[in-house]
Amino acid sequence: MPKITPIKWQKFEKFLEYIGCTFEREKGDHRIWWRSDLNRPVVLQKVKDLPVFIIRNNLRVVGVSQEEYLKILNQL
Repeated sequence: MPKITPIKWQKFEKFLEYIGCTFEREKGDHRIWWRSDLNRPVVLQKVKDLPVFIIRNNLRVVGVSQEEYLKILNQL
């Protein structure tokens, strides 16, 4: 099974758009994404590469498995 690796924040935003999230606002270097069925927003920091633990936490928020995430990422 392939592992999740750090990726650029712009690529993770493309993933969020693909699964139906919309950009809400930005404060400093934090960007807030939202979807109507989420309990809390997805928060991304504009850093060179998003660490794996932030990717995993955000996948948990949006309810996407690691396998599904990697499959979608390969399509983008």
